[in-house]
Amino acid sequence: MTSHRNAEHMREALALARRSRPSPNPRVGAVVVQEEEIVGVGYHERPGMPHAEIIALREAKERANGADLYVTLEPCCHVGRTGPCTDAIAKAGIRRVFVGMQDPDPRVNGNGLACLVAHGIEVHCNVEQQLCEALLAGYSHHRRTGRPLVTLKAAVTLDGYLATGNRQSQWISSEPSRTRTHEMRAHNDAVLVGIETVLADDPMLTVRLATGESPMRVVLDSRLRIPTTSKLVQSAAQTPLLVAHTHEAPRERIALLCALGVKLLACPSDEMGRLDLAILLDELGRAGVLSLLVEGGATIHGALLRHGLAQCLALFVAPRVLGSGLPWASFEGAQSIADATALHEMTCQPVGCDLLIEGRFT
Repeated sequence: MTSHRNAEHMREALALARRSRPSPNPRVGAVVVQEEEIVGVGYHERPGMPHAEIIALREAKERANGADLYVTLEPCCHVGRTGPCTDAIAKAGIRRVFVGMQDPDPRVNGNGLACLVAHGIEVHCNVEQQLCEALLAGYSHHRRTGRPLVTLKAAVTLDGYLATGNRQSQWISSEPSRTRTHEMRAHNDAVLVGIETVLADDPMLTVRLATGESPMRVVLDSRLRIPTTSKLVQSAAQTPLLVAHTHEAPRERIALLCALGVKLLACPSDEMGRLDLAILLDELGRAGVLSLLVEGGATIHGALLRHGLAQCLALFVAPRVLGSGLPWASFEGAQSIADATALHEMTCQPVGCDLLIEGRFT
């Protein structure tokens, strides 16, 4: 089989993986191919449910014998909630396995590949590796650090403002950009804003303009000022809402919000008396959040940048000029150009009449 066909089948597995939402497990898709015909497909839908390889093998049945398996991530070789996929692959009689990327989980990390080879299976790794790594960036970061991959998202004018001086921001970006933002929400486990954004905009933070599930909503609210009449609180029974606060938050507010179905997380304060963001990320990581989209505001964006806690940026730049207003990130700036926070692996693409700039800080 040619490398072109191998890439094609791996992309089919990737399309399947994008349907899954199994955090804290990785999004994985698998395709079984027998004599150029796809005879089985699968993806890992939820934690505790069968892995992608198992579903694909079950669909292929006896036609898996002598077939090729394409899977976006190295098959597991340990016992978790389910049994080792490597054993099931060998038992099904798979002849060759094409893997998108090696699993960074210490329990696997090359052991799955070695196990397949020990079973006499021909293994080819790093097929469409970049695409697989992009899909699993949050998972890989979480397995290395224990924290979610943090993406800062903002919509700004040409002169860098996300709102007017009186905090009016709807709508700086175009409708296609707002649709893209909803797509980003659907591909992240959680979306985060600060209390000032809630008070100013009363957002829902759900997925409405795109296909996919809404992420968990997270609000940073040291003193629990979030209104009980806000859209976030009123929808807490339908879409999870986590409000992180400091230990100084009033007890009566804690009791009231808990009664309304809001999940609360108490975190210590940092040296400035604000909620400690590093500890918050640790807690979200322990809760199984692999990817976090931070939609504002400027103080939170600035704090994450200042402490080196953000990995990615998605910045929508609209063809407007305000002249003054609120910047999208606010923190004590660098004293020289050489000390500025740099964006790497940057891409730019038009979205409607806007420009979307994406890249990595690390």
